[in-house]
Amino acid sequence: MDGELPLHLGQILGLYWEKHMTSVVRATSSALLSGLAAVFLTLAPASAKGPDSLADLSAQVSDSVVNISAIQTETKPVKGAEAPPGLPPGAPFDDLFEEFFRRQQQQHGQNAPEMPHPRKPGSLGSGFVIDASGIIITNNHVIADANEVTVIFTDGQKLKAEILGKDQKVDVAVLRVKPEKPLKAVKFGDSDKSRVGDWVLAVGNPFGLGGSVTAGIVSARNRNIDSGPYDNYIQTDAAINKGNSGGPLFNMDGEVIGINTAILSPSGGSVGIGFATPSNTVQPVIDQLQKYGETRRGWLGVRIQNVDDAIAESLNLGAVRGALVAGVDDRGPAKHADVKAGDVIVKFDGKPIKESRDLPKLVAATPVGKDVELVVVRGGKEQTKTIKLGRLEDGEKAAAKESGEAQESEKPVVQTVLGLELSKLSDELRGRFQIKESVKSGAVITRVDPRSDAGEKRLQPGEIVLEINQEPVSDPADAAKKVKVLKDAGKKTALLIVANGHGDTHFVALALE
Repeated sequence: MDGELPLHLGQILGLYWEKHMTSVVRATSSALLSGLAAVFLTLAPASAKGPDSLADLSAQVSDSVVNISAIQTETKPVKGAEAPPGLPPGAPFDDLFEEFFRRQQQQHGQNAPEMPHPRKPGSLGSGFVIDASGIIITNNHVIADANEVTVIFTDGQKLKAEILGKDQKVDVAVLRVKPEKPLKAVKFGDSDKSRVGDWVLAVGNPFGLGGSVTAGIVSARNRNIDSGPYDNYIQTDAAINKGNSGGPLFNMDGEVIGINTAILSPSGGSVGIGFATPSNTVQPVIDQLQKYGETRRGWLGVRIQNVDDAIAESLNLGAVRGALVAGVDDRGPAKHADVKAGDVIVKFDGKPIKESRDLPKLVAATPVGKDVELVVVRGGKEQTKTIKLGRLEDGEKAAAKESGEAQESEKPVVQTVLGLELSKLSDELRGRFQIKESVKSGAVITRVDPRSDAGEKRLQPGEIVLEINQEPVSDPADAAKKVKVLKDAGKKTALLIVANGHGDTHFVALALE
């Protein structure tokens, strides 16, 4: 073997492994990686797109969702072209009123003859069964002032409904029907456990077409749409349209976490912004309506407003927080507990108040007659007060009975302060601006400079300056004196308590010019 070295057995085996086994390992590794990749690609899109099907859930809950037909009979004859009656204040949906009268317009024209039969304005909405014996929930605005309510089930059965109770503040109504056999009911879930991004299912009667199902996610929580004092809506992109009002919003366990109530849309149809009242908000109200036929909410007897940066600085709060007491009802529980205008409520019954709208929801949900601790900030220091809650409905009835005015003439004395022309409170100004006798003192605003901070804060002629930096104002000269003292002390803002003609007060922080 000239020029060649003999191969040892180990070398021979090494060459064999390299030639034959490497391809096997490579093939095995390649197959393994391909398999893992296939698993990953299969699982990732599934988790991203959500449930493969909602058919089982839809079949589970749909028989519990009903259509609501509500009419109000009127005996006077009307022309077929007459405009539709006004919807209840704040009703998010018109529920086919416009379509009904548009067809009447097309059919009869502007000179339509009077219709001899009674007019029956109608509303079509949705609802759902919560008790097999026949208890059904819908929106208050769906039934409005109707005196005939019919519940239509998925099998075509129609039953007349009795209205057990309704509440405009959270827009909910409780109905009762008398079925021949038990109905299929759904249960409420815990809306506080719903998270942004969770899948939801909306079931209802859009545009009067009949039972329909739409799916989406929770887009946001605790939304305030200024429809009432207890706004904390669930926002969803599940399609909600006219006629979905009063229908349920389900989680993936088939529990009702909200009542579909409102939409935000320039066209009247769904644009992916719908709102549902959370189940945890409506359940206590539903319980009261079933038990008493009316609501029984807690009442403090205070009027509140938001705290902004200027007010927080003026009151030495340290940060923007709490609910500023703008006025105290003389008949309310807060008055007896020495709560005063200018106090900032930062805690109620152990729960923090981050902003003013937190307080009404907590108070309303607290039982009437309960002793609760209220933490207020006064003069930069916290004070704790114990208050026995009254009943909101009693306070509202008493307030509605109050009235009184008087008129006489007296030449006003004018003083200009912070962009405001102030005059002494007189009988002539009482008559001009309809200021109640309950407003005893202060300086009346007779003109507002629109270029001033007062103009930007929307102060109006006829309002009365009662206090400046929590000191009473007796007349215009007194107001000017107090403003001068603040300027001399190097203060940047003056905190005013201002009342309207009815005596309702609010705080306004004005820059010292």
